[in-house]
Amino acid sequence: MDDLDLRLMNALQRDARASLSELADQLGVTRTTVRTRMEKLKLEGEIVGFTVIARKDVATSPVRGLMMLGIEGRGTERIMARIAAMPQVRAVHSTNGTWDLIAEIGTRTLEELDEVLFAIRRMDGVTRSETNLLLSTRRGRL
Repeated sequence: MDDLDLRLMNALQRDARASLSELADQLGVTRTTVRTRMEKLKLEGEIVGFTVIARKDVATSPVRGLMMLGIEGRGTERIMARIAAMPQVRAVHSTNGTWDLIAEIGTRTLEELDEVLFAIRRMDGVTRSETNLLLSTRRGRL
């Protein structure tokens, strides 16, 4: 991936719905170049999809946090599935290092967040946890 590919990826992360003309203007290249580069990035697997962040996803979850979890034994997949099924959980990530799972949680109130955290901590196999509130989010470069 060269500098133009990186700049294109960054532009798409800021606005995945930008037209080819808008992207070409931002990058200082032709629409054909943008189209060709996007197709190449998709074929190479660098672009795997496009997404939308809906107002409801942000508006209904003013309280957001990351819950890191330590899991005992071999129950990680079972616990991951149970947590992912909770409506307040936006995503569950498996990871390496100190923590086994990281859950992204979004609720309307701190009290609701506390209830979710308590329910997760009570699950069989969860041995420890640490939660951090998300104060702000900025979309960055690749």
